[in-house]
Amino acid sequence: MTEAPTTPRPTAEDRPVSGFDRYFSISARGSSIGQEVRGGFATFFTMAYIVVLNPLILGSATDASGVHLAIAAIAAATALVAGVMTILMGVVARFPLALAAGLGVNAMVAYEIAPQMTWADAMGLVVIEGVLIAILVLTGLRESIFRSVPTQLKAAIGVGIGLFLTIIGLVDAGFVRRIPDIAGTTVPVGMGINGRLITWPALVFVFALLLTIILFVRKVRGAILIGILSATVLALIVEAIGKIGPSFVDGKPNPSGWSLNVPKLPDTIVDLPDLSLLGKFNVFHSWQTAGWLVVLMFVFTLLITDFFDTMGTMVAVGQEGGLLDENGMPPRTREILLVDSIAAAAGGAASVSSNTSYIESASGVAEGARTGVANLVTGGLFLLAMFFAPLVTVVPFEAASAALVIVGFLMMTAVRSIDWTDYEIGVPAFLTIVLMPFTYSISNGIGAGIISYAVIKLACGKARQVHPLLYAVAGLFVVYFLRGPIETLIS
Repeated sequence: MTEAPTTPRPTAEDRPVSGFDRYFSISARGSSIGQEVRGGFATFFTMAYIVVLNPLILGSATDASGVHLAIAAIAAATALVAGVMTILMGVVARFPLALAAGLGVNAMVAYEIAPQMTWADAMGLVVIEGVLIAILVLTGLRESIFRSVPTQLKAAIGVGIGLFLTIIGLVDAGFVRRIPDIAGTTVPVGMGINGRLITWPALVFVFALLLTIILFVRKVRGAILIGILSATVLALIVEAIGKIGPSFVDGKPNPSGWSLNVPKLPDTIVDLPDLSLLGKFNVFHSWQTAGWLVVLMFVFTLLITDFFDTMGTMVAVGQEGGLLDENGMPPRTREILLVDSIAAAAGGAASVSSNTSYIESASGVAEGARTGVANLVTGGLFLLAMFFAPLVTVVPFEAASAALVIVGFLMMTAVRSIDWTDYEIGVPAFLTIVLMPFTYSISNGIGAGIISYAVIKLACGKARQVHPLLYAVAGLFVVYFLRGPIETLIS
């Protein structure tokens, strides 16, 4: 008796998928709705601090007229723009890259640009910078520059950002601290306070890190998210019992305190957002008050910082998720860059400084995010944060920073794709990697790598191996690194 032929079980490729799945390429990228949701939550929790930190940075400064921006209004606008732009990135670029007000750029706006003009003028310059980047994207120049960077140098950018994320996590958690510049000091940083981990917040971070590592190694789904939430619960208990408080009390340092958010349940959960800062920008007045040379220098610095930070960030996130092609390019590159440029202008238009792609998105990718669906979750949470801002402050840096260290490890693994025996690429790759964490700047690392690569090729008589656009970029970075003397000459 012959057996009836069996029907083969359908594979993942054979199963019907919805239009939603096809649009976001969820199955095609080996993901699932569950992974995307977890990734979206993880990304939000690792970057939600910006809703608190951006108001502290912008709100602590005054413009040339002595005006302060309202803290509550900055917080609401920060969450609004981050939410809308993150969702737009998800829908248009379909890439798991969240956006929010850029750190470093917001400090420059607050402490360098605004003191020379009004807040509206300063935000107008941010809008101009965003429009210029958008033009570069639409003309294809930004993508062409990105393609001109050697693949191994792109890998080095991802590795450098991984180390940069690691030191951010360690410093924000208080595990690594700056040592006061006093006589006899031989190192710039050290572990904890005087080489000892004697604070409860630091121990909360250690708990979060060890728990996340254990869950991650054991391949537990949601490892990063579980680590953040578990450490937050521990932090709430520690604060309730120990009454540790913030790192600054009445203007005086409290080394044992929480670095930013004090983990305690808020008195109120829901609060109406203050959106009074939307549209408070002026595009042209700054040219009269500060002078066109100073304004051009500010716009150039903003442009260079946003331009290359985003390029490095999308490479690193794509590398972490296995989403890069053979040339080191992520899918829908032009759409990613276009949304990022729109976000820069939107941040200025809302008076919260330039919005840009966040490397913390890599924590969501590590949690399984591979598509723009994760952005819908992260963006939605940012929009909710406008109304539930008190709840956002419950998660302390010490609980979220462990995720950055884990992501740093994952991104570090790409170092094996660099040919270290070839000094012509190895030296630029090395400079790219080390200068990002050691100078606390993605742009500095990229600039050093590109300049050294071009110089080495010229010195070796291999000038034709370098794309002409890369020489132009190297020249721009020379101006970027010399902007201090240049600003002195024109001031």
